[in-house]
Formats: sequence, C-alpha cells, structure tokens
Amino acid sequence: MTVTRVVDDAGIAVVTMNNPPVNAITVADTWAIRDEFEAIAKDPDVLAVILTAEGKGFNAGIDIKEMQSAEGFDHLLGSGAACYAAFDQIYNTPVPVIAAVNDFCMGLGVGLVGSCDILVASTKARFGLPEVDNGALGCASHLAKLVPPFKLRQMVLTCEPVSAQQLYEWGTVYRLTEPDELMEVAHEVATKIAAKQPRVIRAAKNGLNAIDPFDMADNYRLEQGFTYELNLYGDGDDARDAFLRGDRIITR
Repeated sequence: MTVTRVVDDAGIAVVTMNNPPVNAITVADTWAIRDEFEAIAKDPDVLAVILTAEGKGFNAGIDIKEMQSAEGFDHLLGSGAACYAAFDQIYNTPVPVIAAVNDFCMGLGVGLVGSCDILVASTKARFGLPEVDNGALGCASHLAKLVPPFKLRQMVLTCEPVSAQQLYEWGTVYRLTEPDELMEVAHEVATKIAAKQPRVIRAAKNGLNAIDPFDMADNYRLEQGFTYELNLYGDGDDARDAFLRGDRIITR
C-alpha cells in the first residue's frame, strides 16, 4: 500500500491509502498510517485532516493473504500492535480528522473511521465487521460509535454490513454525497473547520476526547485478547484458511 500525506496552503492535510485492488491493510501499511498521523500531530500548521482512499474501496480490512503467509504468531501480534497504535494516533490527533469513505469499509477500516471525528461518505459506501467469519474479534469498540447498541450486536454476530444511507439517517454520517463529489465535500467540511481559531479548535478536540464515553483503546485491547485466544485454539487460522480457499467453516 502507498500511504501519502499532502498539506495544502490552507492547513488541510489529506492522508490517502492506495493498495489495489481492495485496499487490504498490511502490518507495514498500518504502521505507515500511524507514522503519517504522528507527523501531523507535530505540525502546528495543520488545522484539519482528511483520511481517505483511492481505488475500489476505502478499506477491506486486514490483509489475510499476508497473515497466512507467516508462520507462528509474531505476525498476528505485530498486526494487533500496529492497529492499536494507528487507531490511537488518529484518535489523539490534536486537530479534527474527517473520514471520507468512498466505498466499502470493512474490519480494520471501521477502526480507522471510528477513530476519526467526522464522517463523510459516498452513497456507495457500506460498513461492516466480518471478524467473526474470520475467526476473530475487533473494532466493535469503534463500530459502537457509529451504530445503536442492538445494531452493533446484530452486525458483529451476523457480519452483515450497514449502508452509508442508514448511518446518515442515524446522524453518524455528516454529509452523504455522490461518489464523484466525495472529496469536494470533505474539503468543504475541512475548510469550515480550518477557518476557525486554531487554538480553540485544538482545545475543543482535546475536550471532546476527555468527555468521550467510549473508551475505545481499552475496549479494543480486550477484543484483541479474545482474538489471540481464538488463534491459540486454532479457530482463527482455520477461518482465514477457509477464506483464502473461498469457502467458510461453521464449527471447529
């Protein structure tokens, strides 16, 4: 994956993910996202950030092919550490972060979006957690910010996605756009924020994080613990192998 960061004269940073065909996320990709947001956090000239993707989808989740090509648990643990760090870095970015979602956003993509402050999405976008089908848990902590409690349980247990239209109706998506207008609208939102007093916006972001009822960092670590347990039992490995074969196991 190529992760790029561009900052314009208005102080708006755009972080773009691009890894054809579906923007599946590797361990190196995840650390690169963390690094870009770490650099943004140190740049006093950045006033707002847009996180987006080029290509077929916003994010297809973890790169299962990469994970299954590695022996032992080092890769799994490394992926978990990288995801935790990337999500936490985005969440704690001192200026507002706008997620601009062009199409499907699955698994760890939900973790990225849930770590942002504002969500703009195209009419083609959909959001889901296929983790249970893949023998894992994860990012329900972040999905909890996007959907109501019973919808959260239904999505995690059935692995069925939700549309951007539904999220818009619930107030989760701020602006719903046609696909070719997504970045224009995201820039409009970022420009509105960047025009405000920088110190006040940073204070507001800090205050919002301080009163946030969602403790995503600790909750996500708990989910990761269950994922590691499932891998010790072998369920995770079996499910990922089944995914690569193109079929799906039901029980172990």
